[in-house]
Amino acid sequence: MQIGIDSFAAVVSDPRTGETLGAADRLSNLLGEIVQADEAGIDVFGIGEHHRQEYLDSAPTLILAAAAARTQRVRLTSAVTVLSADDPVRVFQDFATLDLLSRGRAELVVGRGSSVEAYPLFGHDLQDYDSLFAEKLDLLLKIREQTHVHWSGRHRPPLSGQGIYPRPLQDRLPVWLGVGGTPQSFVRAGTLGLPLMIAIIGGDFRHFRPLVDLYRQAGARAGFAPEQLRVGVHAFGFVADTSRGAADAFWPGHERLFTLLGRERGWRPPTRAQFDAACAPGGAYLIGDPQAVADKALYLNDVLGGLSRLTFQMTNVLMPHEQMLRSIELLGTEVAPLIRGRLTTPA
Repeated sequence: MQIGIDSFAAVVSDPRTGETLGAADRLSNLLGEIVQADEAGIDVFGIGEHHRQEYLDSAPTLILAAAAARTQRVRLTSAVTVLSADDPVRVFQDFATLDLLSRGRAELVVGRGSSVEAYPLFGHDLQDYDSLFAEKLDLLLKIREQTHVHWSGRHRPPLSGQGIYPRPLQDRLPVWLGVGGTPQSFVRAGTLGLPLMIAIIGGDFRHFRPLVDLYRQAGARAGFAPEQLRVGVHAFGFVADTSRGAADAFWPGHERLFTLLGRERGWRPPTRAQFDAACAPGGAYLIGDPQAVADKALYLNDVLGGLSRLTFQMTNVLMPHEQMLRSIELLGTEVAPLIRGRLTTPA
């Protein structure tokens, strides 16, 4: 199982002073976090895409390109690319360039996005939410396979054999399909034989097993071998020396973030009791000391019938940089070895 980290490049306030970090300083710290992940042995680091004031990741490939120049081995991916609102030609060119800069470490997770700001910003109609994604995914995959593409669709001018450059260093640029809880999305990923990245932000892990089975069944019907049908999970996670310390450190920023989102989306503000339940052994958050986090990751692996990748959503708007660096260090040097040791040891 690969272990990764995802960040939404949130604007961070210092909980000790209440001062908001400047955008340039926040991005500098984020690059430091990616370097720490590289040095700690983390397998992959992802940057999200948002077009909102409180995030700095509207151009994730630029952040990833800066990270490519500072790292040696960590794979660099989006988390996710809002493909419905972008041009697949440009997306491919950006990530192919990133692949060259990183010497073959680029990947992308594509999805429709859980926020909708990108659609009106780039002139798209939300009523075309699904058809935009289906059509643009089809084009992106064709570009991945062919340098000169003949293609036509509803939402973009046709291509009549133009060459699309540069080509990536990897033979096939890895493309994962990011999904939430829609069965049709799981079937789509399986039918296309694409690796699956499931965003789990709450609830019971076991509720996702029927959807994962649906993905694997669709892939098998389409003729893909089981080893081609890779499953990944993106979930809230944070590691500290003690489980109480991890929860206490993560809660203030988590509370602020979800209170703000709740005002927009009609949710009730989160409570500490709900948060602690999500951090407990049966909850959906991988927040705790190294052993507790490793145990929950292994439980998740068993529940979903085997994971290829687990990425920790570590975005937090009230987290001191030093605490984030320490968490990344613990994840790479203590949690990951515990997980890999158990997975490679016969039962």
